[in-house]
Amino acid sequence: MHADMGSRFDAYSHHAEAGIFGILLGSYGLGAVTGAFSVSRLKQKLSSEAILRLATIALSVATCTIAFSRNDILTCLALATAGGGWMLVITTLNIAVQLPVPRWVTGRALATFQASVAGGIAIGSWGWGAVADILDVQTALLISAGGIVASVLFGLRWKMHEARSDGARESPDLPDPDVKLAVTHRSGPVVVELEYRVALDDARSFYRIMQEVQLSRQRNGAYAWSIARDLADPELWVERFHFPTWIDFLRMRNRPTAGERQLEDRAGAFQIGGEPVRIRRMLERPFGSVRWQAEARDRGLQGTFMPGPGGGA
Repeated sequence: MHADMGSRFDAYSHHAEAGIFGILLGSYGLGAVTGAFSVSRLKQKLSSEAILRLATIALSVATCTIAFSRNDILTCLALATAGGGWMLVITTLNIAVQLPVPRWVTGRALATFQASVAGGIAIGSWGWGAVADILDVQTALLISAGGIVASVLFGLRWKMHEARSDGARESPDLPDPDVKLAVTHRSGPVVVELEYRVALDDARSFYRIMQEVQLSRQRNGAYAWSIARDLADPELWVERFHFPTWIDFLRMRNRPTAGERQLEDRAGAFQIGGEPVRIRRMLERPFGSVRWQAEARDRGLQGTFMPGPGGGA
């Protein structure tokens, strides 16, 4: 009979522990939901950097409280605070990742962010589990709390800028350029050259702007970017970059954001003489790329062909 009572008591204890564990997890989730709904109101009063600092400190204090707590109610409150702080951090960073990037690459940026978070959780779970195994759970929690609050110091050196979508606004689509050479979407490589005429006194300022233009071009798919200055005509600058195929070039034309268009306008503003910047679009012809006969089939057209000048595209 005593054995039967003992087994019943053990079963009751296990059920109680499982129930308490569920309540603890529920407290963390409730805090996370509360934190998610508080983001919009907090952003009206505080900067993103201030929200991150506040949430990080709250998360550190909650972790330290959990380490010392022997009261279920106090632990639940601490876990709710930790859940709120965690969600505030994740939501603020999530907004900061999505707003500044161009719309066509938002999915990739968000996927990279989420993969980083998931990877951090996996590595952190393994790491802190190992620390708790070597030392004990309380010590692991205290070390974790210290590391969390120490991360605030990074904000003193690298402050988080406010996420704005002004520079990431989509610019109006540009019409496809006129071409007289028969090309397909797979024709390439495509070479683009822009000729600028810049006053000698503005050469250094123009060059600094073009360094920013280079990053913009490369972000949108260009490669082998270069800027050159004519030896015999120092006012003449030539920007040159490549695209793998014609369709890549067409896609690039509509990828620049409103902010990047403004950057291109700033570079074009250095043009002197009242003439627009001269643009050349050329189809590069490496050896072996030209069809020997105009009637040869183009594999990119699924059994059809497009004869054109110079043996087609």
